[in-house]
Amino acid sequence: MAAAAVGLAACAPTPKPQFAPPPSAPSSESTVLAAYYAGVQQSLLSQGLLRTDGGGPDTPLTAVMLANNFLRIAMYEEHGKFARGETPLLLTRWSGPVRVALNFGPSVPAALQATDRARIASYLARLSQLTGLSIGLVSQNANFTIAITSTDERRALGPIITAALPQINAAQVEGVTGMDRSTYCLVWTQSNAATNSYERAFVFIPAEHPDLMRLACMHEEIAQALGLPNDSGLARPSIFNDDEQFALLTRQDELMLRMLYNPALQNGMTEAEAHPIIESLARDLLGGNT
Repeated sequence: MAAAAVGLAACAPTPKPQFAPPPSAPSSESTVLAAYYAGVQQSLLSQGLLRTDGGGPDTPLTAVMLANNFLRIAMYEEHGKFARGETPLLLTRWSGPVRVALNFGPSVPAALQATDRARIASYLARLSQLTGLSIGLVSQNANFTIAITSTDERRALGPIITAALPQINAAQVEGVTGMDRSTYCLVWTQSNAATNSYERAFVFIPAEHPDLMRLACMHEEIAQALGLPNDSGLARPSIFNDDEQFALLTRQDELMLRMLYNPALQNGMTEAEAHPIIESLARDLLGGNT
């Protein structure tokens, strides 16, 4: 899974992608990829990973741990799946409504589209409660696009990516359309450097994913796009950890989202400025547990 950011661009409608007519059967490449991801999911589950319990007695959480994990995940930038993010960031959040559009490739069956839509709508409502933001699905004027397509259809996503993120460059577009199978899903965001506010986002999820990996991608990439862009191997329980131990948003992740959108913080804060506020919020949320 991956996250990245690009510069600011003006708001623009997000058109539907123009896909070729769906084939009568999945391509051999898509079939092979689906089998590969099914094997990945089974392997992770057999190792006790992709947990859906949100954390338990084996993942104790203290105020100090919560504060430190928040600072690492919200205030640093992820450089990729195999490198720890170490570039410090200014605090960046959404300042206005998050209007989410779903774009499915024609290979995705209607019943699965309905399931995905319902799951995402429910998750967006949960995120809205945690952050206080207006977050929901829209049919037009989106500023947050989620594309779920097969590997064949992904190659035609260039126009919708550039419409969703007008200042993305060709190499970044190729990072989506030519995405390697070792990247399970990804998100790109655009922010306004003057206000340190996110303005737009684009999420890609392969249609070949089995059910739990598909849902895990929804949870991580959408939450990352709200302002938790990094991963940390020390964050447990958390989906912001590339060991894939947890598939779905955990208790700690919920607390970090609540902290991120607490009015005591201000967009553009440095880590040094945010640090004492974060420590205080963490103590408040965990009842003074240190």
